[in-house]
Amino acid sequence: MDLKQIEYFVNVAERRSFSRAAEALDVAQPTLSRQVRLLELELEQHLLYRNGRGAEPTEAGLRFLGHARGLLALAERAREDLRGLRATPSGKVVVGLPPRIARVLTPPLVAAFRQAYPEAAITVAEGLSAQMREWLLSGRVDLALLYDPPATPQLATELLLREELVLAAARQRQPALPERLALADLAGIPLILPSLPNAIRTLVEGVCRRHGVRLNVVTEVDAVQTIVELASQGQACALLPRSAVLDDGALAVCRIESPRIRNQLVLATPRQRPATRLAEATAKLMRGMDLQALLYRQPA
Repeated sequence: MDLKQIEYFVNVAERRSFSRAAEALDVAQPTLSRQVRLLELELEQHLLYRNGRGAEPTEAGLRFLGHARGLLALAERAREDLRGLRATPSGKVVVGLPPRIARVLTPPLVAAFRQAYPEAAITVAEGLSAQMREWLLSGRVDLALLYDPPATPQLATELLLREELVLAAARQRQPALPERLALADLAGIPLILPSLPNAIRTLVEGVCRRHGVRLNVVTEVDAVQTIVELASQGQACALLPRSAVLDDGALAVCRIESPRIRNQLVLATPRQRPATRLAEATAKLMRGMDLQALLYRQPA
């Protein structure tokens, strides 16, 4: 199969339009359409359904799309590996970050990356840990920071940070939160938590299940900042990492004990493909970042 034809197909499938793909690739639309059609003839499958609104992948097209992305990623890594023989790593690296981490880590990471590797490019993709795990396996990102990923032989992980989860509620809540609360006492408290398979929810559910604690989840919201806002308004209590509620003066915080709940932030890379020199260099930069200080830095 021709890599250029595969690249053309992926662009059309992702943009759902021949015209938008042609503009992005800077090629004539008839040329683009002809190359995609040649790919379809070779595969003996219709990959795209053309309609008045654009183009939609067929069932065969959706199945081939994952393979196509993997082939393009593999080809790019082959190019980068050869380019990497030069003294200074070049090419492009894609880093996956959870939104809350991306907010504090992206500026210093990009600054350090640009200074160290001026001939290279970095892309930061934000997503939930479950989503980024799939991105790692499919080749959409080269390395990622994940919260509490399930153990799998497909990923290599390295622990970078552990953070305590706390119970947070509006300061005007009555009765007021104590300074400390046993895990078993969570059973009677209305909670706001992310929905499964969010990493926070998975962690909390797992710890509570092992200790026979049944949670009273009254609201499910996946965005941490929205959970903080709801808790600040007195809607219910929230179980979140301490750094997530650090800047909100409207919240009181209670420590969970017996046992404490701590998450794990890990640096993850896929085992099934070798990391490029640029990806390895970027991982080294990320290991050198003081995540604890960045997360708990008070706003100016």
